[in-house]
Amino acid sequence: MNRLLIYITGIILICVVSLSACSDDNKSAVFPVSPEPDMSGYAKGADIGWLTEMEKSGVSFYDSQGHKKECLSLLRSLGMNSVRLRVWVNPKNGWCNKEDMLVKAIRANNLGMRIMVDFHYSDSWADPGQQNKPAAWEGLSFEDLKKEVALHTTDVLSLLKDRGITPEWIQIGNETGNGMLWEDGKAENNMAGYAALTSSGYDAAKSIFPDSKIIVHLQEGDKRSLYVWLFDGLKQYGAKWDVIGMSLYPEADNYESVTNDCIDNISYLANRYSTEVMICEVGMNNDQAETCKLWLTSFIAKTRSINSCLGIFYWEPQCFNDWNGYSKGAFNTDGTPTVALDAFAD
Repeated sequence: MNRLLIYITGIILICVVSLSACSDDNKSAVFPVSPEPDMSGYAKGADIGWLTEMEKSGVSFYDSQGHKKECLSLLRSLGMNSVRLRVWVNPKNGWCNKEDMLVKAIRANNLGMRIMVDFHYSDSWADPGQQNKPAAWEGLSFEDLKKEVALHTTDVLSLLKDRGITPEWIQIGNETGNGMLWEDGKAENNMAGYAALTSSGYDAAKSIFPDSKIIVHLQEGDKRSLYVWLFDGLKQYGAKWDVIGMSLYPEADNYESVTNDCIDNISYLANRYSTEVMICEVGMNNDQAETCKLWLTSFIAKTRSINSCLGIFYWEPQCFNDWNGYSKGAFNTDGTPTVALDAFAD
């Protein structure tokens, strides 16, 4: 009799736990599910570097019916299968450091999303107007600077590897149309130095994730002359890359011509360098959502038809109410997605 009671009690407990695991509220807490990302096909993604900071400030996100949603799950439901995560060296407020990047990577990985890691090699923004060294790297010899690039790269990527997360793409520098880590790596003055720093990052990344594709990313994807100058220079000095990355931020009144120039550039560069291409950043003013949808729908269709183009990432689409002064997000002021994101639907 006691054995029968124990058996029945055990069955009841199993049923209770199973029901709890199937509920929306408890699924991730009881039985975390990490579906394997489909690392094939066209990537449709978002750079979501601000997300944890936004959440900490109390920002909430909603679907088009007004239901509160976790942001990454919402983007996933809108057709996005990938995320891009920037990482800074020693940012003053901690956001976008390696630990913050890891938090977002874990969340994306648990949703089966593909991951790009974007190394800025700076304590803050690296872009065409500024490529400042981290404060801790100031005054280093060039050889020591290369070592720090390698150490930082392996340190960050090891965090992911230790948790079973494999980034599909790794970006060495951000919008490096004139190099990075100025003045040592300023391309117009020292292309050889920039190439050597890029190679340090490339080799370090491959030492942790040999199968990940390494991206060198420039601004203004429609400017062929910029890309030829920079990549001819890198090639001359023996730098390596797997993918050419592009940014493209057209205006509502010129997106057709800018897009056509970018499409031509993609095909030209793919043939010239026998390389693949990724659109790492796109965006348009959030008050032009209808136009943005038309543009993105066309741009995605055109790039998707080019075998050498791997995909497209919207830069911080979850921003709304001009978060941090940024006005090119793709959410309405009530925290719901604009129609622009309909372009990412499957």
